[in-house]
Amino acid sequence: DLIYSGIMSIGRQEVKLFRNYIYQMASIIPGYEYDIFISYRQKDNKGDSWVSEFVDTLKTELESTFKEEISVYFDINPHDGLLETHDVDASLKEKLKCLVFIPIISHTYCDSKCFAWEHEFKAFIELATKDQFGLKVKLPGGNVANRVLPIQIHEIAANDKVHIEKELGGLLRPVEFIYKEPGVNKPLTSEDDEKKNLNNTKYRIQINKVANAIKEIIEGLKAEPVVPVKEINPRIDPLEGVRKVSERKKRIIASIFNQKSKKRLIILLSVFFCIIVSYAIYKILDRRKQTQDLTNLEKTIAVLPFRNLSNDTVQLPFCDGFMEDILNNLVKVKSFTVRPRTSSYQYRDTKKSTVIIGKELNVNYLVIGSVGREGNNLKIRVNLIDSKADKQLWSHNYTGEMNQLYSLVNEIAKEIASVLRAELTPEEIKKIEKRPTENPEAYNYYLQGNYYYWKSSGMGELSTSIELYQKAIRLDPGFALAFTGIAKCFLDQYWNYQDHSEEILHKSKEAIDKAFAIEPGLSDAHLALGIYYYHGYMNYPEALKEFEQVLEDQPKNPEVIYWSAAVHRRAGNWEMAKSEFEKAVELNPGRSDIAGDAGETFDLIRNYSKAEEYYNMSLMLQPDWVITSRRLSQMYLRWEGDMRKAREILGYAARNNKSFLSDSLIIETNVLIDIYEGKYEDALKEISLFKFDVIQTEFYFRPKYLYNASIYGLMNKPELEHAYYDSARIFLEKRIIDFPDDQRLYSSLGIAYAGLGLDYRAISRGEKAVKLLPVSKEAWKGVYLVEDLALIYVMVGKYDDAIKQIKYLLSIPGFLSPKILEIDPRWAPLRNRPEFKKMIESYSVK
Repeated sequence: DLIYSGIMSIGRQEVKLFRNYIYQMASIIPGYEYDIFISYRQKDNKGDSWVSEFVDTLKTELESTFKEEISVYFDINPHDGLLETHDVDASLKEKLKCLVFIPIISHTYCDSKCFAWEHEFKAFIELATKDQFGLKVKLPGGNVANRVLPIQIHEIAANDKVHIEKELGGLLRPVEFIYKEPGVNKPLTSEDDEKKNLNNTKYRIQINKVANAIKEIIEGLKAEPVVPVKEINPRIDPLEGVRKVSERKKRIIASIFNQKSKKRLIILLSVFFCIIVSYAIYKILDRRKQTQDLTNLEKTIAVLPFRNLSNDTVQLPFCDGFMEDILNNLVKVKSFTVRPRTSSYQYRDTKKSTVIIGKELNVNYLVIGSVGREGNNLKIRVNLIDSKADKQLWSHNYTGEMNQLYSLVNEIAKEIASVLRAELTPEEIKKIEKRPTENPEAYNYYLQGNYYYWKSSGMGELSTSIELYQKAIRLDPGFALAFTGIAKCFLDQYWNYQDHSEEILHKSKEAIDKAFAIEPGLSDAHLALGIYYYHGYMNYPEALKEFEQVLEDQPKNPEVIYWSAAVHRRAGNWEMAKSEFEKAVELNPGRSDIAGDAGETFDLIRNYSKAEEYYNMSLMLQPDWVITSRRLSQMYLRWEGDMRKAREILGYAARNNKSFLSDSLIIETNVLIDIYEGKYEDALKEISLFKFDVIQTEFYFRPKYLYNASIYGLMNKPELEHAYYDSARIFLEKRIIDFPDDQRLYSSLGIAYAGLGLDYRAISRGEKAVKLLPVSKEAWKGVYLVEDLALIYVMVGKYDDAIKQIKYLLSIPGFLSPKILEIDPRWAPLRNRPEFKKMIESYSVK
């Protein structure tokens, strides 16, 4: 920079040429400042200067690994603009132009207040994503590696790992420099004995692994086509070449106008003409190639939430509805794969670039825009973006009135199809142009109903949605989609036990029938009818038949594929469930709940490593999703009996979510871990934190009294145990009077009876629960009831019957595992029985 500033007076072109030469010397690939950038927290280099020693040792290893000199940027000067109190400056941005970025992952590195995390780690990922190579590189052996090469010096918290993997866009695969002994978690040094290290790693070997990994990445980058910077001989005056070019130009011009050079002039003109013609042909072929590229490139599209031009938040439902209208029209084009609103809605008011959003949603194109509405007047802007090239393909401003809304939406869908070279069939055009209603005001109520339906988290929003749909119907009794909206709201209320009555099922079917009467074959009505068969009667064949009707018309509709996956899982069609959930995640990569359900499916079939991947994906998308955190925590117990991991995940969930549901589910899992660890007093304290008398899920209904009774039994306090079991009995018997078909109640009552020594009653209630919802009818929920029955058999001393039920459970997908049978004290009476030991050994995860 000093040399550069000193020659500014020479001329811009010469300076640019000279500076390019200087930059070329910095990295073995032109255009980059350094080959390697080391990022770390200053506090991790205090004391024994672990980071400095690591860098020195790595540099020595690199000298014997590479023929070339490898440049390494390592901040040894705390005043070099890199202090955690400083802002990122231009010089740091230049230094981040490197081939390989090495973050030192420690207890403290993953911190939004940490300069290294925000302005080095995240900044490099953003820069690398946009440069000529991208963040990931193909290695010489065919594998793919990330240009971020993490060095991990501590075992980190699960939530820190989730944050890192979210930024990396994949699993954390570090080279570990961790020394572990019981109670020890510190950076590995050259003096540590690998035989005492529980990780069995040696410092020198790990250094060699890092150098080899760097070599693979750089060789992969060198194999990529790049635009080289012209080399300059440093011993030659950098301006000499410029002077020679100037003199040569003068001689050429003089020779052209020399009378003796006419032949040469004719030749030059001929060459010039050929160049012009060739260029014209090239441009024509290039345009054809671009057209062919648009035709061949997979047409994956996401419609992002439209920006509300009005400050009035009342217009938000209209903006979201307009976005959904465009999306629904694009879905009607069979050559398009369109991400649903549930994936793209997370990007409302986002500051992420279109390149990042495109990668996160795995789409090639993004539709973005803005909507303004004042009374009856509309002002709309729509843009179509190539997310990979980060360029605008098409843009248009629209103005009109509310009664022109459908025409505008239709025109936008056709324009996008035209730009992307999608040939619309007459049937597709007919579907796009079809209007759901001729009444703009009714349509506005419908959009508002959709808004509250999608954001519904309880009875209140669903009731609001129903009222808005009914207003739409009053204005247009022939509005079929409004009827299907009402039906889906009723079915959600029924499924979530907000109104679990035959009457509400009847109302939902009535609304579906009206929709079909108005518009026979309506896809949304088939979807609602499938949900009706599924939620109302667990009639899986009929539900799947209705979903297949929708998929015939919309084969890439991820919402319907997700519904199909859920039905296949409950029906026990595990291979289909796996396939459909994976397809749903692929088509809808932005939905945390779908990734979580995919994880739970693999969890049920005891493919725990695959389940872990999907659970982590779910938490990357929505870190505060407590249901996924709880599932992952309990999976670690089932898989490895790992109490520490399980508690870490719960702690992360507790910090990120303070809802009642979060508190209940976290407390319940903590109670289980306390019981497994024999910390019964701690378990009782946790139980006292329950805000209500019951903790319930779709699968079980447990009064707080049952937990207390079980714990007092393990503590050998029979009087308290008996008192709490009796309280649970009274509570459940009263509940059954109001809900006689709820199998969950009979299962819990059977446990209470067993605790009271009422053996016959206990077994009869447990068996009744299984008969009400057998595994053959409900493969997902039914296993909970069989497990409760097995526990009842243990409690009443029928050990052979208990082992028979357990063996059945281990032979089918479910949540009971050999590891749980080993750590849960409730199964302790079985552990000395030879047939039990043999069964555990047979079904243990290898």
